[in-house]
Amino acid sequence: MMIKTNISPSITINIPTTLTLNISHEQFLYLALANRDLQLERNANGELIIMPPTGSYTGNKNFDIAGQLWFWNRQYKLGKAFDSSTGFHLPNGADRSPDVAWVKQEKWDTLSLEQQESFAPICPDFVLELRSKTDSLEKLQAKMREYIENGASLGWLIDRKNQRVEIYRPGQDVEVLESPVNLSGEDILPGFILDLSEVWS
Repeated sequence: MMIKTNISPSITINIPTTLTLNISHEQFLYLALANRDLQLERNANGELIIMPPTGSYTGNKNFDIAGQLWFWNRQYKLGKAFDSSTGFHLPNGADRSPDVAWVKQEKWDTLSLEQQESFAPICPDFVLELRSKTDSLEKLQAKMREYIENGASLGWLIDRKNQRVEIYRPGQDVEVLESPVNLSGEDILPGFILDLSEVWS
């Protein structure tokens, strides 16, 4: 991975994937602002996670999913919807960027403008992760559990490779669906039905 610092002249650093870098939340914010083209996350232990950009094919599928949630949210106006470029500072200290996220309006309104403009210090009520060809299923499953443990009410892990969806809910076992045609937003996203036909095609 290449990281460019904001020091003039710019310096390019190669960071081996075997090297672990620990940074604070504040340092992470500065790093994310200085490297907007990189997809960065930080786990609860402060370890920096650098992820490669999503491939075009997966990016197209993710855009379709985000578009469906955006359209539903535009109609119902129950909260705020977010794409994969959005970061959240979770209660456990991790900084995460779900592929798709949604926050209830009343929760969003508790934040100051400054908090809303940064990595919002909340866990989304709904999160979705779309597994790309190179994503580790185990790592994505761990992230889904982390979201639920930090306050998410509903989470969908869509595994395109195996045409499988894992549904995460607080206090319940993970529900696994094989090649579902659609998914219901249940009482978290009332009236929302995600059409998966484009995702599986």
